[in-house]
Amino acid sequence: MHRSLAIKLGLIGLLIILLMIPILMIDGMIEERQGLRDGVLQDIARSSSYSQKLTGPVLVVPFRKTVREWKTNSKTGQRYLEENEQRGRLYFLPDRFALRGDVSTHLRSRGIYQARLYESSNQISGHFELPEQLGISEDFADYRFEQAFLAVGISDIRGIRNDLKLQLNGASFGFEPGTGDSLLGDGVHAPLPTLATDKVQRLDFAFDLQLQGTSQFNVTPVGRESVVDLKANWPHPSFVGEYLPVDREISSEGFTAHWQTSFFATNLEEALGDCVAHNSCSAFEGRNFGVSFVDPVDQYLKSDRAIKYALLFIALTFAGFFLFEVLKRLAVHPVQYGLVGMSLAFFYLLLLSLSEHMSFERAYALAASACVLLIGFYVSHVLHSWLRGAGFTAGLAALYAMLYALLNAEDYALLMGSLLVFALLASVMVLTRKLDWYGVTKTSPAPAE
Repeated sequence: MHRSLAIKLGLIGLLIILLMIPILMIDGMIEERQGLRDGVLQDIARSSSYSQKLTGPVLVVPFRKTVREWKTNSKTGQRYLEENEQRGRLYFLPDRFALRGDVSTHLRSRGIYQARLYESSNQISGHFELPEQLGISEDFADYRFEQAFLAVGISDIRGIRNDLKLQLNGASFGFEPGTGDSLLGDGVHAPLPTLATDKVQRLDFAFDLQLQGTSQFNVTPVGRESVVDLKANWPHPSFVGEYLPVDREISSEGFTAHWQTSFFATNLEEALGDCVAHNSCSAFEGRNFGVSFVDPVDQYLKSDRAIKYALLFIALTFAGFFLFEVLKRLAVHPVQYGLVGMSLAFFYLLLLSLSEHMSFERAYALAASACVLLIGFYVSHVLHSWLRGAGFTAGLAALYAMLYALLNAEDYALLMGSLLVFALLASVMVLTRKLDWYGVTKTSPAPAE
């Protein structure tokens, strides 16, 4: 039976297009399972505490000021002095802010999904340098100051795990719920005694904060000089925010990181001023740094990346089949092409389902081994030779190994993929360099038994 090479290639191309239907269905399933996982993680965070951001401490001094203004009576034309009371607040950032944190992480499970929570034990200290007359140079006598307080913004106050006590110049003060100021959002505040205004005053503060959160821990460097030291038992930190640590050490047992900033780098005083004067707080709220505790081995992300190579995998496997067909004069039926293609597509479903119950590496090894052995067994009979089947199986196993390398070499994935395709193209050209393609279309391969 004579066959046209063009018709055979057309059928193979049609099969590849049809096989993309189950591939796209599996890709949609990956997105669905990822969305379900993210929803469960949000539920766990909702029942415990979300990511945490620490902003403060900030010293807030509320005041009332008498404002005098000359006005003219519209009927008599006489001028008179009108007095009004204006309310406002003064904000002071620390001259030095230091945080030393020890973080431990643990897993909380719900069904097959796990969320990583952390417990952070923080020692926070520093000092304020308050200027004479609180920096007010004009009409100081018109000011009447109310009770000052120290405010600390904590993004999710449910994560506070200890009774907060402020040590201020050797005296102890209790914290109360709420920051007392909308600029800082949720948090706590500590009412302070009457502040001296007739001289420069230094306020040394210290307090311990035990905080629980999920995913991330961020700190706003509020000090004129800010020093933050974090130590954790998490070996895969991702440093986030506006400033990277100036020094860090990462090992299999955890990491240590050291940040140091100044007002020259953060410009936080001006950002706070814009927030107070113009209600433009994006700069003040965004200037923070921290660490993310998200597991870098995301099985859904890697499964999604793997499925993007499905078309290349199927095309290369069919190309290998076709080479055996034309070089060894074997007849391979389109149905046999289709069964092998379905086995390749089923690999991604196996990978997705297995990776939800074990490590991605182990899931990949099991799914790839199952598909390679199944296809190798089938191809040995299709090609009428265990030796040919073994060669085809070895090539397929090498492709799976190369795919795994591509998934793990994110920065070099494009380079490795380009080299792989070039090497395969070169191999095909070498193997078929003496092949009479016109003869292929005229000579019928021996029918498969």
